[in-house]
Amino acid sequence: MPTPRPKTAETNFREAFERLKSGVPKVLPAGTPVSQNNVAKEAGCDPSALRKARFPGLVEEIQDYLATHGHERPTSERQRLLKARQVSRGKTETIASLKVQRDDAVSRLVEADEVIGSLTLRVRDLEARLESLQPRASVMPMAAAKPKAILRAMDIMDQK
Repeated sequence: MPTPRPKTAETNFREAFERLKSGVPKVLPAGTPVSQNNVAKEAGCDPSALRKARFPGLVEEIQDYLATHGHERPTSERQRLLKARQVSRGKTETIASLKVQRDDAVSRLVEADEVIGSLTLRVRDLEARLESLQPRASVMPMAAAKPKAILRAMDIMDQK
């Protein structure tokens, strides 16, 4: 029975690289982004052990992966909390702004009601004064005048 060959350092690095790409690392916490240093740490080695001079193919694969997938880094818990706090702060500021607008609108409404009330009283006062100034005598309607007959030539001769 042949003895199993021990894994090479490159094999360990490649397996660590695959685990980080799939998001299931054994050594590092889950969600750790892929980087050259993290591949070395996941393999259980010092980050300086994974050098381009020793493993040019693997380092180039890692760099190619980072060039194509580097923007897909999962957000850390801290970044997620900061974003949630910022959204919450935005909502809080919006609520505060809406409360100020509401208070201003209520203030204007109260002022308008006061002006309307004072103008209503003034109109009533002026109507009362107008009634007192109008004459109290009853006015009799004028009878419509009867239309006068049109004089005709016959009527004029009869009058002579």
